[in-house]
Amino acid sequence: MKIGIGNDHAAVEMKFEIVKYLEEAGHEVINYGTDTPESCDYPEYGAKVARAVVSGEVEKGILICGTGVGISLAANKIRGIRAVVCSEASTARLSRQHNDTNILAFGARIIGTETAKDIVKAWLEAEFEGGRHQKRVDMLMKLEEE
Repeated sequence: MKIGIGNDHAAVEMKFEIVKYLEEAGHEVINYGTDTPESCDYPEYGAKVARAVVSGEVEKGILICGTGVGISLAANKIRGIRAVVCSEASTARLSRQHNDTNILAFGARIIGTETAKDIVKAWLEAEFEGGRHQKRVDMLMKLEEE
């Protein structure tokens, strides 16, 4: 799978660990984030990954900032994005199964690298169940038209 990854200055080290993890699992990773610890603006990186997902340049996106919240808020401003912040694997899995999330976010200051890997694994392995959940995803997407 082709995955876009983005991050701000708070998550450089974790990003490199997650990229390595993804590549070892056979995924192609496109880096849209910063590679330096110099202060930067997370909305820029959240939007870059979100636009790559919407355009089809990548299939899914992963975003990391201090908490995961700010960068996911930026991504969710892009039409067609359903980004979720997760601090544990169950929510990540359910967000794919029930909400068809296309971007996963987490915080480098909130969770450790091994937990992040568990979250990524659960999210990538889960599949959207459709059925009754499709109606709700359609309702979410319709909200973007208001």
